[in-house]
Amino acid sequence: MLAAVLVALGCAARLDGQRARDADRFDPTFRKYTKRFFGPAFDWRHFKAQGLAESGLDTAARSRNGAQGIMQLMPNTLAAIRSHARDLDSVVDPELNIAAGIKHDRALWVMWPQAATIEDQRCFMFASYNAGLITIQRASRVARRRRLDPTQWQSIVQVSALVYRWRQRQTLHYLRVLEGWFDQLDERGRLVRRQPS
Repeated sequence: MLAAVLVALGCAARLDGQRARDADRFDPTFRKYTKRFFGPAFDWRHFKAQGLAESGLDTAARSRNGAQGIMQLMPNTLAAIRSHARDLDSVVDPELNIAAGIKHDRALWVMWPQAATIEDQRCFMFASYNAGLITIQRASRVARRRRLDPTQWQSIVQVSALVYRWRQRQTLHYLRVLEGWFDQLDERGRLVRRQPS
């Protein structure tokens, strides 16, 4: 997923101009599958921000590790999704790639029902998407052993350097990049330019 973060940083510059004008073309797809997998009250812009962070909404994006499409799905992740949803058979099709990514997000979301807040649950979900569920579960166990509240994302951040085989800087950066993209979306999901603060 380091490649995804680097792609996102590169895409920040590329989304000026024409790409920024085209950034809204997948909004109906993000809305549709957010509603399908999370319900109508969930803010679909989080998944658009994820697509921006993963690939800059580039349908042809492909990482060195084999992750593909807008949502940068790894082949083994896609195989697991397909085993439960045979209709999500094409990682190349942008709509199906977005659908599969959001469906995977949903599977990760339900793994963290004990999260202290919705914001914490979102962090656990997106971190699991980036680093893998097992890694974030391992981090939760480390937080518990350190007598921190494992239901709060901030506890995971505090112990992140202690978690075996986790490139935590990459994941924490990924979450910041994702939040940065979310902050650049207006209430209708359009990419807007913010004045530097």
